[in-house]
Amino acid sequence: MARKSVASILFAATLVVMVSCGGGGKKTVGIAKFVAHPALDAVEKGIVDEIKAAKPDVEFDQQNSNADMATAAQIAQRFKERKVAVAVGIATPTAQALANQIKDRPVVDSVVTDPVSAGLVESMDKGGANITGTSDMTPVRTQLDLLLSMAPVKRLGHLYASGEANSVALAAIVKQYCGEKGIEYVEATVTNSSEVKSALLSIAGRIDGLYLGNDNTVFSALSAVSEVTLAKKIPLMSADPASAETIPVLAALGYDYYQMGRATGKIVVRILNGEKTKDIPGFLPTDPEALVLVLNQDVAAQIGVKLDPALVERAKVLVAGGKVTKK
Repeated sequence: MARKSVASILFAATLVVMVSCGGGGKKTVGIAKFVAHPALDAVEKGIVDEIKAAKPDVEFDQQNSNADMATAAQIAQRFKERKVAVAVGIATPTAQALANQIKDRPVVDSVVTDPVSAGLVESMDKGGANITGTSDMTPVRTQLDLLLSMAPVKRLGHLYASGEANSVALAAIVKQYCGEKGIEYVEATVTNSSEVKSALLSIAGRIDGLYLGNDNTVFSALSAVSEVTLAKKIPLMSADPASAETIPVLAALGYDYYQMGRATGKIVVRILNGEKTKDIPGFLPTDPEALVLVLNQDVAAQIGVKLDPALVERAKVLVAGGKVTKK
């Protein structure tokens, strides 16, 4: 084979590697989310919008593990082999999958409820050797106080995925709260979204209120949860205001997940600009205004709950007559 031909082949091979690694001056950010539902979709959009605004030339590799841990691991391997400039994991399971496999480049965890207990960082005060990110540690006690102010709950149901570290951490908080308030705690756990409806039905006759924390598996089946709670007239408090705008739940209190995505995107931009993850502390919103309260007056009427006018006035989003009004 002529030397020129060999050189051409080697050049072509090198070019392929450069493109796959974001060569030619362009960098690739890999974004993996655990499952598609309104909150995580909003996070993903926020991340992309923030990075695009600051770095128009950045390319994206966006993946969805569809709530499957094996797929999450495969996506992590893909990002590792592709040598993305930054790997972003939306939600605890995907962030853990990335952190387990990628050690030689930055990983950013996004909306991970408790990054410390998830084993991602040692402290929220500073990042790890190659990882930092954002937390959406939900205000469980505030949410439950709100539920109790709307309905006389004596037996609280809690539905979550046993395989999500974030959900297990929240379950401990809910259980402790119930013990302090003298409320009977009734839990049901699932391993995938197909089990959600049957798990809820197994406890529906024994509860007079239901709480859903930041659980991606359950949120991906929120329509099924809503169907049961409406039929059984069970007041439902959710930590996901994004889903509550389109799926009928009594109330939801949580973060604006699009803005959480923008916050994650800001961290990615800082890393792309040369900052080290160890120098970037984790981000958790502390401003009460970062929380969004959604109230569904249609659901309240359907299940027989009378909403306090002061609470209605406080809500940032109201659903009434099938219409969504944002204040």
